[in-house]
Amino acid sequence: MADIAGLTTTALEAARVHPHGRHAELVAHDGELRQTLLALVAGATLGEHNSPHAATMFVLRGRVRVLVDERVQAELGEGELWVLTHERHAVAAPEDAVFLLTTVTGVGEPSHG
Repeated sequence: MADIAGLTTTALEAARVHPHGRHAELVAHDGELRQTLLALVAGATLGEHNSPHAATMFVLRGRVRVLVDERVQAELGEGELWVLTHERHAVAAPEDAVFLLTTVTGVGEPSHG
């Protein structure tokens, strides 16, 4: 069992000392299902990347923006859940943020994007 509240705090602390202002930690892995806790300090970005077969973001702390072609597709705050579309996207943090990324991968087809 993972203590998500405790991991949220330690992930943000780790992101604050990381040179790129981010931290990721796999918290659950069961076959094709993965849950990763990601922390970004204010101003940090996860560069554009492909979307997995299925994914959601659940914001635990702060705010994040999902960007497609450098345009804001969604801005999410604490307690909000977003189903990622099947497009290449980036994620930016206008303030310190932590979110839980749930993905389904490796189902025999290449990822979208």
